[in-house]
Amino acid sequence: MTNGPVFLLLLAIAGLLLSPAVEFVIARSLPRLGGLPSLAARITTAAVTALLFALLGWRFGFTPELPAFLLLALLGVQLSRIDFTLHLLPNPLVLFLLGGGFVLLAASAALDPAWPELLRALAGGLILFVGYLILGLISPRSLGMGDVKLAAPVGLYLGYLGWKQVLYGGLLGFVVGGVLTVLLLRLNRKEKTVETAHGPAMVVAALGVTLLLQ
Repeated sequence: MTNGPVFLLLLAIAGLLLSPAVEFVIARSLPRLGGLPSLAARITTAAVTALLFALLGWRFGFTPELPAFLLLALLGVQLSRIDFTLHLLPNPLVLFLLGGGFVLLAASAALDPAWPELLRALAGGLILFVGYLILGLISPRSLGMGDVKLAAPVGLYLGYLGWKQVLYGGLLGFVVGGVLTVLLLRLNRKEKTVETAHGPAMVVAALGVTLLLQ
């Protein structure tokens, strides 16, 4: 597995360059989001994306599945930024993550070959989507339909890695969401109610499980 310092540095640079490029495309194609984010937000998302690219390179090395998980990091950071600031998970981005992830994982399955993993990925996406849909219908104030839709690509990626990743990733999303809620409540003590975005917690959980659980 090739994951030397030069390779990781190149991936980090790729993350730094791709992040603002994707933000520009999002701003042009989805003007309802309000255009480009602030300079501080762009610097932060670029730095986080670069770090995730390097970590994923260390995790997977130069392997067929790496491009798929780089896409998860790239779009996951952008979706988290948008959801955190606007409480919105745009359908085009979620669908692109789902479709692009499936295409890249299918290519990885063809090269490895790893067809059982791809079938498990499809099952994982469906299971997590249905689970979130049920929870969203039971408690619509806790989960939005955007979160339900995001569960499909998250489950797809986690399912490709394994069933325990689907289980832990699904559960960890709610743990991270609870921690974020507590932190926001402490930071906004004057507010009686604080609306928290669940999308960032889902992305953090998926990437955390990907990097740490093997």
